[in-house]
Amino acid sequence: MRFRYSTPNPSQDEFDSLPYIPLILTYQSQSLEVTGLVDSGSTVSVLPNNIGMALGAMWDDTQAIIPLAGSLSRQQAMPLFINAEIPGCGVAKLAFAWARTDDIPIILGQTNFFMEFDIFFYRSQFEFEFRLKAEQRPSL
Repeated sequence: MRFRYSTPNPSQDEFDSLPYIPLILTYQSQSLEVTGLVDSGSTVSVLPNNIGMALGAMWDDTQAIIPLAGSLSRQQAMPLFINAEIPGCGVAKLAFAWARTDDIPIILGQTNFFMEFDIFFYRSQFEFEFRLKAEQRPSL
């Protein structure tokens, strides 16, 4: 399934667009429709604090703290596993570094988003494509 690159701000033009994707995140019995940034340069997938809280997750200081890098290096994060559905593409259990800040987008990174989905970028066409990884696809 192909998606168009987009911008979070309508005042930006197509050349500022990035690969954002609609997701339905489910944790325990709570679901939330969100948009995530597909980031092949990010080592981990990152979830902002407010999204984790809206899903009913509870911060636990006894959990392992995940070190973040780059502009998030001063933020604490803990592991949180959430089911993520890309409408039309399938569902996968994703491992997020749940950050203690709201000042970030949902980031879909190498661990483990890129391990669950095959992603193809067509930047010159402002499009990208997703497929559930081969061993999870239903047999034809």
